Amino acid sequence: MRQRLQIVEPTLDGFAGHCYSLVASLCRALGGEADIWAAKGAESLNFGQGIVIYPVFRRRIRVLQQLLLYRRLIRSGDPLVVTTARRSDLISLKLVAPGMLPQNRVFLYFHWFRESPRRLAFLQKIAKRQPNLVIFGTTASVAEYFRRAGFRFAEVLPYPAPGAPAQINAGGFRRLLYAGAARRDKGFNIVVDLVALLAAKKERIPVAVQISSEHFGKYDAATLEDINRLQKIGYPHLEVIDQTLDPESYQGLFPGSICLQPYDRQEFHDRVSGVTLDALSQGCPVITTARTWIAAQILPRQAGLALETVSAQALYEAAREIVSRYDQFREAALEARRARERETWTPLMRLLQS
Repeated sequence: MRQRLQIVEPTLDGFAGHCYSLVASLCRALGGEADIWAAKGAESLNFGQGIVIYPVFRRRIRVLQQLLLYRRLIRSGDPLVVTTARRSDLISLKLVAPGMLPQNRVFLYFHWFRESPRRLAFLQKIAKRQPNLVIFGTTASVAEYFRRAGFRFAEVLPYPAPGAPAQINAGGFRRLLYAGAARRDKGFNIVVDLVALLAAKKERIPVAVQISSEHFGKYDAATLEDINRLQKIGYPHLEVIDQTLDPESYQGLFPGSICLQPYDRQEFHDRVSGVTLDALSQGCPVITTARTWIAAQILPRQAGLALETVSAQALYEAAREIVSRYDQFREAALEARRARERETWTPLMRLLQS
């Protein structure tokens, strides 16, 4: 029987977060047939001809469902790709695999992995039992960590660039933009501080802030407090986007904007941001935190500015600098995108075809 690629993305429930663009990118690269195991809510998604979506995962029982699904898929003999792999995936595979998995059967794509002696010891146990797991990491440090644990194959697979630019705004700067999920580790509270600063200065700079939750409509208490504070500022040039957008509307946020990403340095020092790639794909300059993965994407081509000390005042001054030379920064962002396009799913495709 002909094998079908099995793609597992348990949090894919719509257009929110990075999941949709990541899976869509993989499906475009495949150009063939695959099954996608996603969350409830993914019923209406469409990834092209030959792609079948199974919206099965429920949040509260996701780990149990994952365990049962992996047992079924491993027995099927089909190749399995987990597009956003986590520690729980390794545990599930350890429990359900009847023996040592064959080469090029299970592919795990790790976007980041928190390092500690305890976690390294855990990975070493998994590597000894399942050395043929194929590990991909979004960065060199992630891949190296798994190699150090003893996995035979751990390679960098750079986070793929999004699809071709939908539109490029040639009319210059139009607004500041915070896009994606509202979260403290992404500096949402600092963006709220910036809006308050603009209001106090009686500025007329337009600002658009997306406050959608990442998954399941849930916010933590601190983020809810920030959202309430934002809505009480009364800045007349503020647009609040409180819903998850379809891909076309979401991409339409970026042309003519400056993307604000004052992300936490410790959490994102070597962690990929899909928002950054979305911004660059539309020629949108980025303001972010120095010494992060995001900064490493924008600084070589001067596609934005990276701040050593992140504050509302620092964001304000950086935004004024980019506005003064917006066309130059926009062209640099587009060049950064073109460089990213050369980094594709080739490492995975090569192994799937071997």
